[in-house]
Amino acid sequence: MSISEELLEILACPKCKGEVVVSEATDSLTCAACALRYPIKDDIPVMLIDEAASLG
Repeated sequence: MSISEELLEILACPKCKGEVVVSEATDSLTCAACALRYPIKDDIPVMLIDEAASLG
């Protein structure tokens, strides 16, 4: 998985607009504030609330 640092700087959680971080273990981006995990498919982050999974 390779998401550029430039892309990570501009990506934000679509629900709360908070910071997302890469989770290499689960191939996803996570938002700690919302406790949501957004999948990364074919190196493309899927930043749709309907596609997100709960962390808890």
